[in-house]
Amino acid sequence: MPAKDLGTKHICFKCGTKFYDLKKPEPLCPKCGADQRQSPALKSPAPSERRQRAAARPVEPEPVEADTELDEEVEEAEPDEDVAAEDEDEP
Repeated sequence: MPAKDLGTKHICFKCGTKFYDLKKPEPLCPKCGADQRQSPALKSPAPSERRQRAAARPVEPEPVEADTELDEEVEEAEPDEDVAAEDEDEP
């Protein structure tokens, strides 16, 4: 059964205690007395302190090189015919 409306649930930024503010205007931690409105996580940085993200650089495509290696392999494969002809000469 849910509890009656106890206000907003908080977790203290100093000591980590979980508590409800009981609808009070000042959410004070019952254990350490820290005012939860002073939490550093709630404050946003000033506009001058914000870092602006740098624009993405365009990616330059890599130049395509001719496939000279494949041509060399094909030329090397042709002398195999000569080897086959030599095999026929042998008894």
